[in-house]
This record gives sequence, structure tokens and C-alpha cells, in this order.
Amino acid sequence: MTLIAAQGLGVSYGAMAALRDVDLVIEPGEIVTVVGPNGSGKSTLVRALLGVVRPSAGQVTRRAGLRIGYVPQRLAVDDRMPLSVRRFLSLPDRRDRDEMRAMLDKVGVPGLEDRQMTALSGGQFQRVLLARALLADPELLILDEATQGLDQPGTAAFYQLIEDVRRETGVAILMVSHDLHVVMSASDRVICLNGHVCCQGQPHVVTAAPEYRALFGLGTHGTMALYQHKHDHAHDACDHDHDHDHTPAHGTATQKDPAHAG
Repeated sequence: MTLIAAQGLGVSYGAMAALRDVDLVIEPGEIVTVVGPNGSGKSTLVRALLGVVRPSAGQVTRRAGLRIGYVPQRLAVDDRMPLSVRRFLSLPDRRDRDEMRAMLDKVGVPGLEDRQMTALSGGQFQRVLLARALLADPELLILDEATQGLDQPGTAAFYQLIEDVRRETGVAILMVSHDLHVVMSASDRVICLNGHVCCQGQPHVVTAAPEYRALFGLGTHGTMALYQHKHDHAHDACDHDHDHDHTPAHGTATQKDPAHAG
């Protein structure tokens, strides 16, 4: 049963349209990654899915009682305010100490319960954020640029952890990321966003799509199978107009254009 879906989603800030005509479906157990340039509406999409911003068009539908865990792009902690990892994990709901200890061990940072949040490294901090999200036993985990600021080994290790969490718990995962190469290997489906959905499908298909390559300044030639994606609207930054016709290579499923988020 579908966990969350957006139909014809649009979000505007005053006269500026951040998203338009976005369709998105997330099914149980899948890892979906949204990629796009800065300002493409990715974070706006996340906020709309979470219900933090109100759509100006279309709608977001969540399965009744859906439990969502959220790992933000960044979280500022005032270094003048003492806040231990244990206390942080108990906000807003108090957690059992053994439960917290087991979760920190699961995400690869055992024994940090009494450490101050401001004393953590970037990788430790993100793993503690992940632990807090997982303590809610989510059916959908949303990660908004959760590896920003981590070095390449730290990023790769974090995505490996995400894959392990999905395998062990069956949680569905929606990731927003700039880490194109690493994130591709960790995804079942990739959505290329630039205010609307330029293209989507399996990772090897999207990386060969002309729309994707144009957005990220990658040349027009690739060694992967071509993705033919045609439709009847202008693509702005994707530099094409297309007739409406979706023909994915290798049987990859596509959806109607969902939005530019960033």
C-alpha cells in the first residue's frame, strides 16, 4: 500500500513558483533519491511532504497513521546550552536507556550517551540524528541532505548504513542529496528535479538521461543505455521541449514529471 503520494503538487512563495505539477509516489521498503541543482525545490518538496508548507496546487496524501522519521539537512545546537546525546534522544518523548543504547550501537556510534551534542564530530552528529529518527520506528525515513559537510568516506559510510537500516527494518527511505555518484548506488529509484520532475527511473537509466546530464553539466555521451523521456512541456534548465511519450530503457517505470526541489 502506498505510503505517501503527491499529485499535481505545486508550492509558491509569493509570486515565485518553487514547485509545479509534481507527481510522486513512495511505496513500502524502497529507497528513492531526489537530486537536482541548488534552488530546484528539493527541500521545498520535503517540507510539503512533511506538511510543513501548504501546497498552492495539488495535494499530498499520506497513508493513515503513517510514521515518519526525519533527518534534517542541518541542526543548530547552542553551545551555551548543555545537551547530552541521551537528553537529545529523549526529545520530545522520554526513551528507555537500554533502547537508546541499542540504537546508538545500531547506527555505529556506541557509548555516546553522555557526550555533549556540541562535542560530536560531523559524522557522529548525523548518526545521532539518524538514531533519533529511527527511535520513532518509522515506516518512512526522510533524509534532507543528511550527509552535507561529511567527507567522502564519511558520506559513503553513512549511505551504507542507510542501506543496512532498510535491509534490517524494511523502512522506506526518501533521500535528498547532492552526492550524485554515491547516492546512485544506494537507490532503487532516482528523481531528477528542477522545479518539476525532469526524469526518473532506475539509477543507471537516469544518469544516462539527457535531462539529467544537462542539469549537472555532464556531456551528452554516456556508456549507459539511453533513456528516452518525452513530454509536452518546456524543461527550463533541462533545455528541451518534448512530445508526451515515455519510453524508459530496460523496462524502467517512470512517472509524470514531479517538481524542481532544492
